[in-house]
Amino acid sequence: MSAERRNQKQSKPATARVFFALWPSPEVAERLGNIAHDAAQSFGGRATRRDTIHLTLAFLGNIPEARLPELSMAAANVAVEPFAINIDQLGFWSHNHLLWAGCKTPAASLDALSSQLRMALARAGFRVGGEGRDFAPHVTLVRRVPEVTAPSVRDPLPSIESFTWRNDRFVLVRSTLSALGSSYRIIAEFPLTAGVRT
Repeated sequence: MSAERRNQKQSKPATARVFFALWPSPEVAERLGNIAHDAAQSFGGRATRRDTIHLTLAFLGNIPEARLPELSMAAANVAVEPFAINIDQLGFWSHNHLLWAGCKTPAASLDALSSQLRMALARAGFRVGGEGRDFAPHVTLVRRVPEVTAPSVRDPLPSIESFTWRNDRFVLVRSTLSALGSSYRIIAEFPLTAGVRT
């Protein structure tokens, strides 16, 4: 490698792969983890590890580490009161072989949180993944479901007993990719509150 190319590589700013999410309590994570395990047993694929289960609000991908404080400042302006979501259905997306859990009736507060957060990030100059697409709240339970064993009319998804996921905060998460998959670390928390932030 030439000295010029080496200097270019060294001068690249350090980046962090990040996203905002709702993070479940241990009890909710266990419940979702059990559903994921059972679904993977039935349909194949790779069940999401219990410690990584979450609901993504906004995915940003790689951003310069130096901009992380700006990201936190933008998120701190979001004001939505604590809310609960009712996890009551499973779904399957055939285009990416992904099995998920979600709500038959989306919570208005969840939509408000996603919308406010995305607007705050855009005002701060950040680009959110999936811009222009409707927010589709879901919890990924099983990835890489094989086509031959995927849910179908003949072998439909099971119904699940509904349960409540209460939320009083959202989080900023750093994702690290490796051969073993993604590992996540919460790097900032933002309490939900109906009051205007200062």
